[in-house]
Amino acid sequence: MVTVQVGDRLFENITGIIFDKDGTLADSQSYLRELAQKRARLIDAQIPGVGEPLLMAFGMVDSVLDPTGLMAVGSHQENAIAAAAYIAETGRSWFEALDIAKKAFTEAEQMLGDRSHTSPLFAGSLEVLKFCHDAGLKLGILSMDSTANVEIFVKTYQLQDYIQLEMGAEFGLKPDPNLFLKACAELGTAPGQTLMVGDAPGDIQMAKAAEAAGSIGICWGDATQAHLETADVAIASLDELKIVMG
Repeated sequence: MVTVQVGDRLFENITGIIFDKDGTLADSQSYLRELAQKRARLIDAQIPGVGEPLLMAFGMVDSVLDPTGLMAVGSHQENAIAAAAYIAETGRSWFEALDIAKKAFTEAEQMLGDRSHTSPLFAGSLEVLKFCHDAGLKLGILSMDSTANVEIFVKTYQLQDYIQLEMGAEFGLKPDPNLFLKACAELGTAPGQTLMVGDAPGDIQMAKAAEAAGSIGICWGDATQAHLETADVAIASLDELKIVMG
């Protein structure tokens, strides 16, 4: 077991760390902002007037992506359902509205191409994953992106030697604590000996409800963000996580 220091907090008897992907390991804000804009434009082209309300629903305000908004923290399914609800308000049947939303989402993703290269690994993250792994910790990724995209991200940035769990939204939705419990079971760690590192309130709520060893909130460059204040500790860079003893 390992003692992990984050800021002035010590977390003892730790056997594993589970990381969120987007906004935590992957610098995906630019990609998600562009994806939200393309989705809204494609739907607005078919149903004029829906685009602006959709952008607000996605969490886009004045071209700035809200880190707590639907686009940043929601799954693909949750975003599609939200978009379909706006479309249905125009008089379309639910199934027609959902079909329009899903087709626009697919087209937007095809237009942007492989997201793994436009959502790069944050600088310094590889070194942190390496020293955590070398200290004997089991490491996993639990994301609201698809498992396939998590796997592509791990492969693209050659994290296979360090990441032992790749889990996406198909397994459940944050902040359901059962999702964290399931991830711990797959990783082979006890929840009470596992840390959760994420950039969204859902990560923090999930970890606390699952009685994780600790919840670490991260907002790269600014740990004072209000949405992280319920975390056990907030950091502005992943390298603030230290292994202090075995």
